[in-house]
Amino acid sequence: MKYKLSMFNFDLPEARIAKKPAAEREEAKLMVLHKNSGEIEHKTINYLNDFFVEGDTIVLNNTKVFPARLHANKEKTGATIEVFLLRELNKENRLWDVLVDPARKIRIGNKLFFGEKDELIAEVIDNTTSRGRTLRFLFDGTHEEFKEVITSLGEMPIPKHLGRQATAQDNERYQTVYAKHEGAVSAPTAGLHFSKLLMKKLELNGVEFVETTLHVGLGTFNPIMVEDLSKHRMDSEEINISEKAAQQINLAKAQGKKVCAVGTTVMRTLESSVSTKNESLPYRGWTNKFLFPPYDFRIANCMLTNFHLPQSAIMMQVAAFAGLDVLKKAYKQAIKNKYNFHTYGDAMLII
Repeated sequence: MKYKLSMFNFDLPEARIAKKPAAEREEAKLMVLHKNSGEIEHKTINYLNDFFVEGDTIVLNNTKVFPARLHANKEKTGATIEVFLLRELNKENRLWDVLVDPARKIRIGNKLFFGEKDELIAEVIDNTTSRGRTLRFLFDGTHEEFKEVITSLGEMPIPKHLGRQATAQDNERYQTVYAKHEGAVSAPTAGLHFSKLLMKKLELNGVEFVETTLHVGLGTFNPIMVEDLSKHRMDSEEINISEKAAQQINLAKAQGKKVCAVGTTVMRTLESSVSTKNESLPYRGWTNKFLFPPYDFRIANCMLTNFHLPQSAIMMQVAAFAGLDVLKKAYKQAIKNKYNFHTYGDAMLII
């Protein structure tokens, strides 16, 4: 069967899209979906421990979101421009890949001024896409000092779909408690449900935590514009699976234990480096893997994820894992039972 874009559509009431996080991380609802039987259980995230036993392995994405959304004024006109930092291209020359909005006003050679006292100045040196530009930041100081200025001027890059500006609460909650390696412009949202207390409970139960890294870019959220999914291209994102992580994952697999991917970013990371024996391989590099049905997953046999927007690439990946019909029935139940969708929404455990 060939899956098409239109097959992933469903009616999602606006009221079901969470605009802010729950008061506490552990207050989120948890739907447990048994993918083979289609059975559904309704819990809260603090009951996650009930579904794991000693030796099970939970795989995390330890990327850290940086405050990527900045506002600048264009020289001469003073027009306000949003500058969204995507990735650092060259540390020494302070070259960055960015998106600008409105883009039509920004041309090669333009200078942009950041901060009330013009703490940062950048020059546009290239056009990359319709909204993409390459900027050279003019800053006299160390790389650490430069990053400090970026941090002080930038906002947490919460999705525009939330329809609001980032707040102090987002600085804490749009970040996992185990975030380590800075490089993401979007949070690996399934991981936002873990508190330190919940992780400690799981550890005391004998569950192993393994960390991988995928620096989430904006490409994850690019709308899919083609009906034929095989023609969709994902942006490349940087990933890392250490030797230690691969060994623990393979041990759990060999022992017939759960290997649970926390989120679609972890699932993509794991599926990007697999041996011919279906074992996890250490890897540091880039991936543009797009997982959509039908797909035979080779590493994880369990997944914790959020509830995703219609026709999104991440919804397609979850459908590939759970089965599209099973997932659509679960989403119908979720809407009926007032589960929240998207970034700050509730959680689904697929086993």
